[in-house]
Amino acid sequence: MELQDKLNEIFCVVFDDDDIKITPEVTANDVDGWDSLSHVNLIVAIESNFNIRFSQKELLTFKNVGDLLNSIRSKITA
Repeated sequence: MELQDKLNEIFCVVFDDDDIKITPEVTANDVDGWDSLSHVNLIVAIESNFNIRFSQKELLTFKNVGDLLNSIRSKITA
């Protein structure tokens, strides 16, 4: 399964919406219910599913799903 598809599944679970279709350009403003609490839940779910950890500094640099995908990709291929 492609990384973006796996991440999309995590988004669907966290936001309880099977219709979510993420793209690299998607931001928090594009997803209903993506607020600060759901963001924490999303990051925890991603870290758990991919067995990775994000630094606080890293989290502050994410502007869209593409940034998130790039970070995950770099961590799981390192």
